[in-house]
Amino acid sequence: MALDRDHVLRSAAALLTRKSTATMDDVAKAAGISRATLHRHFAGRDALVRALEQLGIAECEGALDRARPEEGSAAEAVRRLVREIQPAAGLLAFLYGENQLWEGDRQNEGWQRLDTRIGALFQRGQRGGEFRIDLSPVWLTEALYGLIASCAWATLDGRVASRDFPTMIAELLLGGALRREEP
Repeated sequence: MALDRDHVLRSAAALLTRKSTATMDDVAKAAGISRATLHRHFAGRDALVRALEQLGIAECEGALDRARPEEGSAAEAVRRLVREIQPAAGLLAFLYGENQLWEGDRQNEGWQRLDTRIGALFQRGQRGGEFRIDLSPVWLTEALYGLIASCAWATLDGRVASRDFPTMIAELLLGGALRREEP
C-alpha cells in the first residue's frame, strides 16, 4: 500500500498545531502509520517541518489566489484573505513558532513570494488612500501574520470562537491600518 503523503502531512499538521512538542512517534500514531514508515519518508523532525512548511506556503498561496487581492477595495481584499486563510491558520501558527524556518540562508523563497504579494495589497491600500502611510507594508504584513497566529492559538485553545476568527483579525488590523482624516 502506497503512503498517502498528503494524509501524513495533514495529520502531522493537525497534531503539531495542538501540541508543537509532539514526537515523531506521536506523529506516526496520528497518521496511522509506523514510526519506521514515517522515517522512510521524513528522515527526522526537521525534514517533516520542512515538508509542512511547503504545505503551509502552498495553502497560503492558494488562499491569496482565492482572495483576489487586486479586486475591489484593499480593505475588502484583506477581509477576503483572512477568511480564505483561516483553514490553514493552525498550521501557520505552528510554522510561525518554528525558529529553524527563519534562521540563516535556509529560509524558503515561498515566504518571500507571500510577503511580496501581501505587501503589494497593503501598498495598493496606501496608494488608494485607504491605509495609513506611516506604517510600512512590511510591518502590516508581519502584523497580519502575527494576528493570524495569535488568533489560531486562541481558537485552538477554545478561548475564541472559530466563527469570529475573520472579523477579529481583519477588524483589529484594519482598525489600526486605516487612514484617518486629520482633525
